[in-house]
Amino acid sequence: MFYLLSIAGSFDNSVGKLLMAAVLGGIIGWERERRGRPAGLRTHILVCVGVTLMMLVSEHIFEKYKTFAADSIIRVDPARIAAQVVTGIGFLGAGTIMRFRATVRGLTTAASLWVVAGIGLAVGSSCYAPAIITTALAIFALLLLPLFERNIKRDKYKTLKLCVSGSEPNFTNIAEILKNNSMELQHYDFEKDVIKNEVVYSVNVRFKDESLIAKVSDEVAKTIKEIRRLGWE
Repeated sequence: MFYLLSIAGSFDNSVGKLLMAAVLGGIIGWERERRGRPAGLRTHILVCVGVTLMMLVSEHIFEKYKTFAADSIIRVDPARIAAQVVTGIGFLGAGTIMRFRATVRGLTTAASLWVVAGIGLAVGSSCYAPAIITTALAIFALLLLPLFERNIKRDKYKTLKLCVSGSEPNFTNIAEILKNNSMELQHYDFEKDVIKNEVVYSVNVRFKDESLIAKVSDEVAKTIKEIRRLGWE
């Protein structure tokens, strides 16, 4: 921490700030890179350095025009560029978020880009200590918190797709099996196919134990004799 402060302090100009931004952004980017995320080392460094540059330009413009009188038609606000950065970084972060079936990936990387943008703004405005502390907290969240998350039993969400022969829907047996296996019914709907003489159910459930999927599948297959197809999404 003191080494980074000495870097910025020794230069006491835009060069030191940009170098410091590259180091802090690179630390977080390294963690994302080692996990094989699309936005890795280069992306985080570029974001942090770029945002720092924007803040430096904003302060430079303010210093250049601050001599104008209060009644002048020129108004300079160094916070405007920073505000636009906070809004604009969301578009870059959204590009890292991907949805694969019922799973969403990239939220943590998007959040890390947003944090890196804040670090760049802090460095650009000479708030070195908050920038370094934020970097340390971000690394703690990215590296160490996953160790605690492994012990947390999370709710899981799945959709049971079930095709049963017959024209009249009968959901009673399915609901009973889910209830007996600690699967909470969230929502369900069905479609009737008169030509094929079958009913297709889509059942959204919430549960905690992954092993329940195989158990429920076996019970449904044994209980409902008219079943044609069964699967989970």
